[in-house]
Amino acid sequence: MSPELGDSSQDLSDLIGCVYDTVLDSSSWTGVIEKAMQFVGGIGASLYTKNAALPSGHAHHVIGIAQEYQDSYFSKYVAFDPTTTGQFFAEVDEPIGIEDVLPFSDFTETRFYREWAQPQGLVDCLSTVLDKSVTNVAMFGVFRHVRDGVADDAARHRLRLLAPHIRRAVMIGRIFDLKTSEAATLADTLDGLSVGLFLVSSQGRIVHANAAGHALLDSADILRAVSGRLVAADGQADRTLRDAYAAAAQGDEALGTRGIAVPLMGQDETRYLAHLLPLTSGARRDAGLTRSAAAALFVRKAELSVASPPEVISKAFKLTPSELRVLLAIVEVGGVPDVAAALGVAETTIKTHLGRLFEKTGATRQADLVKLFAGYSTPLIA
Repeated sequence: MSPELGDSSQDLSDLIGCVYDTVLDSSSWTGVIEKAMQFVGGIGASLYTKNAALPSGHAHHVIGIAQEYQDSYFSKYVAFDPTTTGQFFAEVDEPIGIEDVLPFSDFTETRFYREWAQPQGLVDCLSTVLDKSVTNVAMFGVFRHVRDGVADDAARHRLRLLAPHIRRAVMIGRIFDLKTSEAATLADTLDGLSVGLFLVSSQGRIVHANAAGHALLDSADILRAVSGRLVAADGQADRTLRDAYAAAAQGDEALGTRGIAVPLMGQDETRYLAHLLPLTSGARRDAGLTRSAAAALFVRKAELSVASPPEVISKAFKLTPSELRVLLAIVEVGGVPDVAAALGVAETTIKTHLGRLFEKTGATRQADLVKLFAGYSTPLIA
């Protein structure tokens, strides 16, 4: 059983520290997600990505789920998982479980539940979105066994506490990947990074900048050095960063959601994102070149953000997750009998959703729905 929240503040602090240590040692993720699973409450956990358009995905780190079920999920059952659509449109850092997508009684009637979840004794997966792209979503999820029950408020609260830290660690971990044995030589790798990196004190004083960081300072477009302090050109962004530097000096847990992705904009409207990694404990402090550095700030150009066709269609026609799921299935699978078989629900259920789709979109035939979806597609999507 998970610890009571009132008794777990030290556990939370230690866990958050371990989460940030994955930036320097990606091999520690498996142990970290196991600790996160125990904190939230469940029998398994995973860091994974899904592609809503194919559908497909990949588990990057997973515990508690047998290999055969991991393999069958992404090779077959991801297409039948009723939570996928809801997860794709969930708010970043906000926990989402089965009952946020459909009633549990409906879930137990699906093919996904009968063939994949029930044989394992699973009744829920409480997940949180870490990042989204045009068609992909990156998530962290904790699997709930029948003895745990569906996710309750306490589990949601715990995951909400962890989510921003997991997200920040994953985002920064994408920038560079160091082995534990190389952590002490972090300084030697900084100039090789294409992103700007600054080591700063709790007051924002620049302790070290890599080559890309100096280039950003020389341009004085989004960042500049003022009396040795790193200053953002935008006033609001500068205040956010200053608060984040000070919070980082107080420890990993204090950083909270602040500074997780601070947007910066150049004079030519080029967009950048700044991510903050606290350097206040463990290997991260030793890797920070000097103990006067409270945080490492990574600054990179923002990637093009384009809404996916499903997301645009959902918002345009005010579709529910279930209606959007049926629409996607019609596009990918075909007629009512095949869609019902693929989703593991009765044909009458599909017909009910189909009727609502016709009503909301103005379509009169399934072929019209396929044309509608195609019309919202874009050549920018691979």
